[in-house]
Amino acid sequence: MNATAPGGPAASSLSAARRAGELAASVGGPVVDVLVVGLGATGAGAALDAAARGLSVVAVDAHDLAFGTSRFSSKLIHGGLRYLASGRLGVAHESAVERGVLMERTAPHLVHAQPFVLPLTPMVSGGQAALARAGFRAGDTLRLAARTARATLPPPRRLGAVETRHLAPGLRRDGLRGGLLSWDGRLTDDARLVTALARTAAARGARILTRVRALELTSTGARVRDELTGEEGGIRARAVINAAGVWAGGLVDGVRIRPSRGTHLVLRPESLGPLSAGLHIPIPGESNRFVLVLPQDDGRVYVGLTDEPVDGDIPDVPEVPETDIGFLLDVLCSVLHTPVRRGDVVGAFAGLRPLLDTAQGNPETAPRTADISRRHAVLTSPEGVVTVVGGKLTTYRRMAEDAVDTAVRVRGLAAGPSPTASLPLVGAAAPHVLASLPAPRRLVRLYGTEAPAVHALGAREPGLGEPAVPGYPVTRAELLWALRHEGALDEEDVLDRRTRIGLVPADRDTALEAVRALPDGALSHGG
Repeated sequence: MNATAPGGPAASSLSAARRAGELAASVGGPVVDVLVVGLGATGAGAALDAAARGLSVVAVDAHDLAFGTSRFSSKLIHGGLRYLASGRLGVAHESAVERGVLMERTAPHLVHAQPFVLPLTPMVSGGQAALARAGFRAGDTLRLAARTARATLPPPRRLGAVETRHLAPGLRRDGLRGGLLSWDGRLTDDARLVTALARTAAARGARILTRVRALELTSTGARVRDELTGEEGGIRARAVINAAGVWAGGLVDGVRIRPSRGTHLVLRPESLGPLSAGLHIPIPGESNRFVLVLPQDDGRVYVGLTDEPVDGDIPDVPEVPETDIGFLLDVLCSVLHTPVRRGDVVGAFAGLRPLLDTAQGNPETAPRTADISRRHAVLTSPEGVVTVVGGKLTTYRRMAEDAVDTAVRVRGLAAGPSPTASLPLVGAAAPHVLASLPAPRRLVRLYGTEAPAVHALGAREPGLGEPAVPGYPVTRAELLWALRHEGALDEEDVLDRRTRIGLVPADRDTALEAVRALPDGALSHGG
């Protein structure tokens, strides 16, 4: 595996200076092959896909990389088990294939095997346990069909009560008769995946422009506004791809989105005790839905997620209602020896799934958002704008490929097939290479082959090796790296997306001082 992009490591670095130069070259400049609107996982993936085919690309976002749904996921790379259970074999197989692509080829530094335990409590009947066990075995068959190695994802198995409590000591012991162990893929950080996609695209010549809002789309480009200066202008393109997620319908007539809110809680590790595995906790009355307990590499624990329809205007950052928090705590506490209280919740976040409105706005025929297919759709407007909606984080690459395929066909572009299934992202390398890097394992799981450079930055400049927040592992060097190489322009970019400090408001407040104290005017150069 070779993660060295054309042009060398510097070619992938994003910065405020690079943005300014490429924005000036794009607005009012020569026509490009593809304009992508939206820089979440799908949009950044489309920019990479098009650039990797040799097309000239400009990609814009009104805010930042991973500003929307792509930073608010469960960070799981699913193998499609839920879709298999509901009979959607095509979606399930596609998910399993894309999981294997990420884990073994394109991003092995960011995606790892995550064990999960489904505790067999008195609330789980023998029949339900048998059904779940059969489902996990079917999921392993999906792994085999997707040609993902057994070494990458171990097999599911039954656990005794003692082993179950060893993996999750906080579980209630009364009536616990064991557990079911299964495995899936997990991202170290979903926003970092988007950053890697954008930087890999940039290394292949794509212009990645954050804080550039698309005001109007046509088949030949867009009118845009620089959100930093207020200046407006046009970007001309032979093909336009609308990958704006939940905001896609506001840019192209006829695209109807039915957003669904997925909420997660953020807990300190002491709230649940040591966790060697995540948890699948069955939701009462649901046959194939679970609340997930997701231990993170930074010590925090996420608990999610809900699936609630959202009506009305779409906010930039969704608020988390108390009803979601109460629901998640109720399900979580049903399996715990010591309940988690509302005061133990140190943060919460919600993402909006951009589901295609299959009922075309008729509430009488609309299914629950939990029942709407997660298969993506690629739509072409009468004017020729290509819109990609639906799907999920796991299948972003396939979504991007399908969108670019459509744009190439509809607009008559000269381009070959997508190479992204075997194209390593910035930082990717074979497992034995990653294991031998002279850097802390935590950094390797975030930065891959760039981890030694991040670590050296912390050692080279005074104070940069210190944590940005006492008791939290992110160092000041990582904040500086985000501004110098990852396109962060201000405090929010650094704290809320390049690192995830901002998921806990108290930690965010503390870290603001660290960002503002970075050397050499780094923040002023970044924003």
